[in-house]
Amino acid sequence: MTALDVQDIASPTQISGKLTGRVAFVTGGTRGIGAAIARSLADQGATVAVGYSRNRDSAARFVTELAETTQAHGAAASAHPGNVGSAADCRRTIAEVIDTHGRLDILVNNAGITMDKTVAAMTEEDWYTVLAVNLSGAFFLSQAALAHMTERGTGRIVNVSSVVGETGNIGQANYAASKSGLFGLTKTLAKEAAYQLAKSGKRTDDGLGITVNTVTPGLIATEMTAHIPEKVMGKLTAQIPVGRAGRPEEIARVVHFLAADASAYITGQVWSVNGGMDM
Repeated sequence: MTALDVQDIASPTQISGKLTGRVAFVTGGTRGIGAAIARSLADQGATVAVGYSRNRDSAARFVTELAETTQAHGAAASAHPGNVGSAADCRRTIAEVIDTHGRLDILVNNAGITMDKTVAAMTEEDWYTVLAVNLSGAFFLSQAALAHMTERGTGRIVNVSSVVGETGNIGQANYAASKSGLFGLTKTLAKEAAYQLAKSGKRTDDGLGITVNTVTPGLIATEMTAHIPEKVMGKLTAQIPVGRAGRPEEIARVVHFLAADASAYITGQVWSVNGGMDM
């Protein structure tokens, strides 16, 4: 089954919200929140490509697992190595996904790193490396993806930020700045995508269009938080109104909602999924 193109959409009621026939690329997609997003998109019927930076064997195992789901839907799965902090690698991996699967409908900019130090102790490398991966990487991946999506007339980009981008955090000036930067990037990309679609004559009142949104997770139970001492975790969760850390699957649900055809009227928005931490 192939995905519907804009001209195949007769009315908004025909938009199913399912992802069958869609191709998604999730950066940092082999573990933690990224892996949950990849599984969620696969459960919705999408072909899923995942990006990873280092562990080829682990990525291969994950794709084998993911393929069990995608193949059940008549879809596929693949893994693509690369350094998100490199503009050239960003462009190459987008081209690879399109060459492998014939199209790209959904880009999830999930890859991110931390190099935590106080402002006084932070080096130039600490600052620039985190910004390069978390913010510049999202820009260069989106830039390459948008060229393809604009040509086709449809697409979804979802950036994964963090509550720290809203609140700041001691020892995370670089991380907070990079995640906050995604808010402005999201809104600008959303406006430019809409403008370019209209300029190309491919925008239709009943079409799927191109949307760009951001999801901001709060404290989520992943491998990255597993090392936090129980006493410290207790103090952190005590500050969350719902009284617990989130689950990766709870982020993934919001991402696949925003990626769906039926979410065509949502763009340039920041979706907080943090148990009420920012209230």
